[in-house]
Amino acid sequence: MSKTRIIALFNQSGGVGKTSLTMNLGYQLAQKKKNRVLLIDVDPQASLTTFMGLEPETLSKTVYEAVVGEEPLPIHPELIHGMGLVPANINLSAAELELVAALMREMRLKNAIASVLDQYDYILIDCPPSLGILSVISLVAATHVLVPIQCQFKSFQGTDLLLRTVATLRKGANKTLAIAGFIPTMYDARTAQESRTMKAITEQLSPVATVFEPIPKSIAFADASEARLPLALYNPKHPAVAVIKKIALNLEKLQ
Repeated sequence: MSKTRIIALFNQSGGVGKTSLTMNLGYQLAQKKKNRVLLIDVDPQASLTTFMGLEPETLSKTVYEAVVGEEPLPIHPELIHGMGLVPANINLSAAELELVAALMREMRLKNAIASVLDQYDYILIDCPPSLGILSVISLVAATHVLVPIQCQFKSFQGTDLLLRTVATLRKGANKTLAIAGFIPTMYDARTAQESRTMKAITEQLSPVATVFEPIPKSIAFADASEARLPLALYNPKHPAVAVIKKIALNLEKLQ
């Protein structure tokens, strides 16, 4: 059995800070010299690819070729901020249709990752904000799922559907998929509604898996992404950096 932890960051709701978290958690994990980290962008919007400083439309090989064409995983040749990257671009949006009739389609990403497993300690997958085939192949490939939840009532309400999806996969395609935890994001403690939602997230989801300390709402994440930098490089003293470090430390304890 491989010791590589493959963590899918997944929420079918968009705008929860998933891509930024993938990059920032990956960066914190990569700061430990012994950790070899790979990020995989499985979102056709290719935000992770852009945040990491690449231009998606200029790429000749992306994760699309691996999951549709069953070619080797196209890992970007240079480490970016100490991490490997499998990029995406808009071609991936066609994969939903092209994989409909494909044999063993659920296994496509898992099979692509299999040949590089021994090269990495952590593989973080940025899933698209949907319950389509791209999210399914990501969750089938994963050992763990990490769930960012925006501290808004509507976002929290969608968690039931998410948990049902994970339960369905555990019955069949990925019997060992574990929930690594829930990360409340964009939290503003000054608002009563967000404080109530945070309390509800903690009370209702703690029995399922760890509910991590919330990540505060801050324009600094958008500024860092625009600068193509992890927050710890863009603004090392920002309070959210310490929160992300703590979450990364917990991920290192995953079995």
